[in-house]
Amino acid sequence: MLTEHTIIYAFDLFGTFIFALTGAVKGVRSKLDILGVVVFACTVGCGGGMFRDMVIGATPVAALTNSSYIMLCVVTGLAVFFLAPTFVGRWRVILFSDALGLGVFTAMGVAKGAMYGIGPVGQLLCGVFSAVGGGMVRDIMSRSVPTVLTSDFYATASLLGGIVYLLLEMTTLSLLPKFLITMMVVFIIRLVAIKYKVHLPVAKTALPVEDHLSLYR
Repeated sequence: MLTEHTIIYAFDLFGTFIFALTGAVKGVRSKLDILGVVVFACTVGCGGGMFRDMVIGATPVAALTNSSYIMLCVVTGLAVFFLAPTFVGRWRVILFSDALGLGVFTAMGVAKGAMYGIGPVGQLLCGVFSAVGGGMVRDIMSRSVPTVLTSDFYATASLLGGIVYLLLEMTTLSLLPKFLITMMVVFIIRLVAIKYKVHLPVAKTALPVEDHLSLYR
């Protein structure tokens, strides 16, 4: 019989696969070579969880103690590289899957923060780190402003999901129901944001962004 932890581990591997897929697709779109695509897959698939584990002192980090994570990312990266036309041409499907991965990693991060006795704010940050950390590193490596820091409703969906998990901790629900509810909340919020093009507001300036940037050059 499957235990709660086994089911959550399976979801964690699924989330790793999805994020590795999006990272590899980004690498293909950036015209990287095969190594670059695999590096992007590993960065997005494992980067957020590795950063979270280092912050809360869960070392050695899970991705280094369990080779399944890295190997899954490598295989995914290679598959995307050799089957690029199939994956890159289905960006809507990848966005849909990425929304589910966002929910999985948010729930996983908050749950792990709670397991290590972190306070509520720390648990929220663990959820966000897990969900967006790898993508931020990927964007920095590709020399672009991280999407979560611009106007995209991505990290916000993770943050709201983390708050839901904290509220569920006040109930008598076991780990698995809290995990699944949080995952679905983030998933739905993200899909709604994609469908209706929901974005966070951006500050209005008197000058074009390029002119403001030129002041600091």
